[in-house]
Amino acid sequence: MLPEIPSEIPQTNYRLISSLANKSLTFFGWKIVGDFPRESKFILAVAPYTSNWDFIVSVLVMLSLNLKVTFMGKKSIFIWPLKWFLIKIGGVPIKREHPQGVVGQMVEVFNQSNGMILGLSPEGTRSKTKQWKTGFIIIAQQANVPIVPISLDFKKKEVEIHGSYFVKDNVEQALSEIKGQFVDVCAKNPHLV
Repeated sequence: MLPEIPSEIPQTNYRLISSLANKSLTFFGWKIVGDFPRESKFILAVAPYTSNWDFIVSVLVMLSLNLKVTFMGKKSIFIWPLKWFLIKIGGVPIKREHPQGVVGQMVEVFNQSNGMILGLSPEGTRSKTKQWKTGFIIIAQQANVPIVPISLDFKKKEVEIHGSYFVKDNVEQALSEIKGQFVDVCAKNPHLV
């Protein structure tokens, strides 16, 4: 059973694509657990991110739930023939040299939007990393939107939508508490976690 999606959450209207994506997830044994918050604006923190399969599973979940999710990507991946598809499904090419920086750009986009879901990987890379990036927490704090952790467990073949997290003042504490929700999650490549 798919999670309930509140009407305030931005949605697309691609029923055929949604049905095909849902059948693909089912065929490969994946299930989605949990529900989305009632807010119309939030950040999806999807982890662990150790493989290109994480992106594929995430896109299938997004399409099966008929969600309109914005995600950031290096400008260098927005090339032909992928550029059209990436933009169509919510991709935003990021210019790291922008005067406001990535955080400032995304806070401004949130502030100008009536409804937006920003999906991202807190690790910021598929490679092994000791520390997650804090930009997503700062964006949530400055835009006054919650973070919704989403775990991809390849052992259970389960995508779990965790409860909303509102960032207070302490960014490091928020990072620790959010990261704690992924402790028992099995990545596609566990040696990279």
